[in-house]
Amino acid sequence: MRRGQRVGAYAVCVEDGRILLARWVDRSGAREWTLPGGGVEHGEDPYDAVLREVAEETGHTAEVTALLGVGSRTRRTPRRLRRPFELHGVSLYYEARITGGTLRPEVGGSTDLAAWHPLTEVPALTRVPMVDTALRLWRDRPAHGHPAG
Repeated sequence: MRRGQRVGAYAVCVEDGRILLARWVDRSGAREWTLPGGGVEHGEDPYDAVLREVAEETGHTAEVTALLGVGSRTRRTPRRLRRPFELHGVSLYYEARITGGTLRPEVGGSTDLAAWHPLTEVPALTRVPMVDTALRLWRDRPAHGHPAG
């Protein structure tokens, strides 16, 4: 089995009872809401990566206000005609405040829409699990920075 690791940096932007999300499009065309953020490039500081990703995916500039925590997940991906692949994803969750820019969708990336959603409506959205993890970290602010559950 082949193995790999990916480090991602994600922003939790909550203002006026709303959260900023980007709609991720997978290879099959399925769409799920996710946090603005993504993979940290080789040699890039995760702090810089989260600010870059917010700008790319939403059109907004932001400032980091806190490191909320770190999550870790391993998943296996079966691959037709090739060996299965196991990916270990490490996610850094930052609280961020929008400082400027204009909301717009990403062009030519992995997301196709950015939007503010009322926190009360998040449970009804089709979303990736990290949205719930990040909101738990944002609400609970565990001193150890590790998401419960």
